[in-house]
Amino acid sequence: MAERFERHRQPWRADEIQKLHTLAKKGMALKAIAKALTRSEESVKERAKLDGLSIAKLH
Repeated sequence: MAERFERHRQPWRADEIQKLHTLAKKGMALKAIAKALTRSEESVKERAKLDGLSIAKLH
């Protein structure tokens, strides 16, 4: 079962977006980025798509 996040549907803060960009550029996997940002993988995927980022599909 997927982990539940307390921050469900919370808006993205500027510092989180910056961290997402940094981690994605380093080639970090989706699961690791989601954990680092304490956000769901789905949320991270959506935000990356909005910002035109590509995220590694590794485990």
